[in-house]
Amino acid sequence: MNEINDLEGRVADEARLPIPPYVCVRAHVYGQIGNRASSATQLAADDPRVVLTLDLGSTLGWALSISGQAMSGTESFKLRRFEGGGMRYLRFVRWLDDLMRFTGPISTVYFEEVRRHKGVDAAHAYGGFMAQLTAWCERHAVPYQGVPVGTIKKFATGKGNANKEAMIDAAKRWGHTPTDDNEADALALLHWSMAHGVMA
Repeated sequence: MNEINDLEGRVADEARLPIPPYVCVRAHVYGQIGNRASSATQLAADDPRVVLTLDLGSTLGWALSISGQAMSGTESFKLRRFEGGGMRYLRFVRWLDDLMRFTGPISTVYFEEVRRHKGVDAAHAYGGFMAQLTAWCERHAVPYQGVPVGTIKKFATGKGNANKEAMIDAAKRWGHTPTDDNEADALALLHWSMAHGVMA
């Protein structure tokens, strides 16, 4: 916990902005912590844009590039006890609002586009998150694009059907330390966006 608090303090000093704790609990800001992986430190050194990438779901993976500095983490939107079915979507929108208050205007949002789901519940949850995200982007005039899962996996590993472990290993090769495959997928999408992104 002390390590997290110390990291939050160093990030806040650098950014000169207060950082909501639920945004930064799993933040990786390599320029501040001295990680040797330059690819993770500066994705695009002279790029002033704020790019957000998301692996949508109840356990959401996110990655962020602010002027080339990479941050990533996970956020839980699982339903809580005594909570109505729509509350997780309201929490998701509030999280997006708070994130943008921290980063400033977001230039582009990329999200993992899932076309096949293992079950009905997963499909419904994904559809709900995607609907909220795209509506939020429209409301704030933020360009957004879905990127097929196979495209992200092939970019990261060379195989369009790579498993979770392979995606985590790919993120580690870029110099990141993802907690799970959700964060790894968001990081892979962030690197894909820097290499292939076409939106301003």
